[in-house]
Amino acid sequence: MTTTIIKINTKNSEFQYIETLRRNRVKRGQAGEFFVEGVRSIDQALRNGWQINALVYTREKRLSDWATGVLSRANAQRHNELPANLLGELSQKEEPSELLALAAIPTDDLSRLPQRANPLVVVLDRPILPGNIGAIIRSCDALRVDGLIITGHSADLYDPETIRASTGSFFSMPATRLPSHKELLPWLEQMKASHPSLQVIGTSAKAAAPINAHDFRVPTVLVAGNETHGISESYRALCDAMVTIPMSGSASSLNLAIATSIILYEVDRQRRQPA
Repeated sequence: MTTTIIKINTKNSEFQYIETLRRNRVKRGQAGEFFVEGVRSIDQALRNGWQINALVYTREKRLSDWATGVLSRANAQRHNELPANLLGELSQKEEPSELLALAAIPTDDLSRLPQRANPLVVVLDRPILPGNIGAIIRSCDALRVDGLIITGHSADLYDPETIRASTGSFFSMPATRLPSHKELLPWLEQMKASHPSLQVIGTSAKAAAPINAHDFRVPTVLVAGNETHGISESYRALCDAMVTIPMSGSASSLNLAIATSIILYEVDRQRRQPA
C-alpha cells in the first residue's frame, strides 16, 4: 500500500476532521474511524490486527524508535504531519503523545465473538458512561471472557474515554453493538442449540441469590444493566436467574464496572476450581 503524506500547517479541514473524530460520536460513525492514543493502545491494535487508517505526528521533534517502527509497519493509508502545537491540541494527555492513530471501526457482527466449548459472554444493557465500558472491557480481558455485547442506547464503544479506560484491552476483547435485546434473540437461540446448558444470568442489587451460591461453571451469558436503572424488564424476562453481590455497610449498590468485575472474578474463580 502506498502511504499518502498529508502536511497540516493550520487548523484546516484535515485537522478539524481528526479533532472531530476525537469528540463527536456521530462523525465517528459516519466516517467509520475512531481516535486512538497511547503506546499500549496502538501496540495492542497492531498486535491484534486492527486496521490503522492514519497516523498523526510532528516532525518538529525527533521520533522515538517505537514511533518510527509503528510508522513503518502499520501500513496506514495516511500519515498526517503537523506542528507540535497542533499535535498538542489533539492529544488528550498532559504530556502530548508523539503518535496518534485513526483506526477503522469494524462491522457490528456477533460472528466476531469466538466460539468456545464453555463460553462466557457479557452483555451490557444501555451503559451510559464510556469509562465504565472501558473498565469492564479491561476486566473481561483479565478474567477470560470471550466477548462483550452492548445493546440499546448507550455510551459509545469507540469513545476515546472507553479506549483509554481499557488500557489496551479494547483491542484484544471482541466487542460489538446491537440496537436492542431483540437483535440478540436469534444469537441466543443458536447458542442454546450448540450449548444446551447455556444460562442467561442477570445482575441486580435487589436479587436474592448471592453470586457465590450460583453455579457459573456452565456456559453463561452474564447481563449487567444501566448504571441508574439496572437491566430492563425485557432482559429480566430472558434471564434464567438473577444474582447479587453480598454487601455490608451503608452502600446500596456498586459502580457498574466494579460490580461486573467482582462477578466476573467469582465466575473465573469457580471455573478454575478442580472438577
